[in-house]
Amino acid sequence: MEIKARFDHYNINVLDLQKSIEFYGKALGLREVRRKEASDGSYILVYLGDGVTEFTLELTWLREWDRPYNMGDNEQHLCLRVEGDYDAARAFHKEMGCVCYENDKMGLYFIIDPDGYWIEVLPLKK
Repeated sequence: MEIKARFDHYNINVLDLQKSIEFYGKALGLREVRRKEASDGSYILVYLGDGVTEFTLELTWLREWDRPYNMGDNEQHLCLRVEGDYDAARAFHKEMGCVCYENDKMGLYFIIDPDGYWIEVLPLKK
């Protein structure tokens, strides 16, 4: 059996849903494409999209969670490619105060979201 799979979404848990939605909108231009709320109010799922692909970032907010998430030693990360002037994007992210790591030799940098998740930012290659 050969399975053909395609990427659909990536999930992260967030402490302050509105703060995260605003961060991803401002820093990367991601916008809410759909939302699911539990009937008992115990969770909210917000899916953010880039307006180009069908891939989404799922933000999960849990009502009972009352402390920052511990990122531990797991070095996973999300990577997005940005259109346009890559140096201008990096300067903008520096102004936002969210650049957490730069590797000029590899031509990349990372930004950090309000919950401590790292996002690699690369130029869009054409």
